[in-house]
Amino acid sequence: MQANTLAIDFGTSNTAVGFIHNGAPVLLDIEPDSPTLPTSIFFDYDSRETLVGTPANEALIEGEYGRFMRALKSVLGTSIMHEPRRLMDEQINFIEIISRFLREIKARAEAASGLTFTTALSGRPVHFHSDDPTKDAQALTDLRACYLAAGFSDVEFMLEPEAAALANHSHLATGTIGLIVDIGGGTSDFTAFEAVETGIQILASHGVRVGGTDFDRKLSIDHIMPLLGKGSQIRKAFGSETMTAPNAIFHNLATWQKIPFMYTGDIRRDANDLRKYAAEPALLKRLTDTLENELGHDLAFATERGKIEANKADATIDLSVLEPRLTAPLSQAALGESLAALTAKIKTAAAETLAQASLTPAQINSLIFVGGSSLMSTVEATLQSQFPTAKPHRTSAFTAVIEGLTLATR
Repeated sequence: MQANTLAIDFGTSNTAVGFIHNGAPVLLDIEPDSPTLPTSIFFDYDSRETLVGTPANEALIEGEYGRFMRALKSVLGTSIMHEPRRLMDEQINFIEIISRFLREIKARAEAASGLTFTTALSGRPVHFHSDDPTKDAQALTDLRACYLAAGFSDVEFMLEPEAAALANHSHLATGTIGLIVDIGGGTSDFTAFEAVETGIQILASHGVRVGGTDFDRKLSIDHIMPLLGKGSQIRKAFGSETMTAPNAIFHNLATWQKIPFMYTGDIRRDANDLRKYAAEPALLKRLTDTLENELGHDLAFATERGKIEANKADATIDLSVLEPRLTAPLSQAALGESLAALTAKIKTAAAETLAQASLTPAQINSLIFVGGSSLMSTVEATLQSQFPTAKPHRTSAFTAVIEGLTLATR
């Protein structure tokens, strides 16, 4: 790795950077007193500014006039990456949108360090798209293009769970066989490894496209969208027959990366037609109000907050941004039930990782949880029952990937 390489953990939900200074890894504050920032971007139509990180989130919360985007990493490899979008009187695509975010990260890192970074070492999931090899390969091509457009002359990639394994090497006794459980915003990645005297020996890495944003989406579909009319009956224009409201509009409104595209005239007209013939028009009014006032991300953030609260105790999702005193109960039991199918996919991927490494669950000495979504109670309980003799480690859940990437730039 050449000098002045910037390590970048470009995550679905959060981003962090680091570099080597005097032989030691340094994580840079790219927001005031914080080594991480939300992977969010806001195009402010009034000021004509492009905001990233916490200011982008705040602009959304404060109701500024503009377009908010999050979970940018999730669109890599998809057809919409290269489709032009009109934003602030410009026709730009997601290559340019993501490169603007990365360009700002590069500028902040250079300002904080006093260095010029020409090369990036970027983390990447084992699979961007675990069920489509063509999209998976295209996602890496897209991400490389974003880094080059952001001003880096070169970019190299390292699997995120392998970076996390490298970061944990110094905490483990030689001979320890560990499993990284890296569950981020968009993917669940696993690396089975052995700690050896010279570092780590990678035994197998595997992943599945399931992450925290999928948790949010499922919780929204199960507990929020029924309050907007999902599952309700719509009368046909002629006769007395009814049909169930189409799922697509609710599923898209519950999906972080699709929310920015839900405010078109056609979609609003479709929602108004549903409301017109709804057996329960008050529910569909919430849908039309959400679209008219562009509250999709507000509901998504409310769902995310409810998820975090329900992880510890029974909670209530506050939806007063949509309607005064509107709430959705979310118990720990309901949380587990909603996430059961996704947790099962994570469990299967962990088992497949061990199979690739020719290991049994009893051989795993250390179970290392990485990424905020790995700390969900339903995930922890499932994985710990799957590996009952493994000692759990959670101390570096939010920094292991960037620490390992930074160490790898030496």
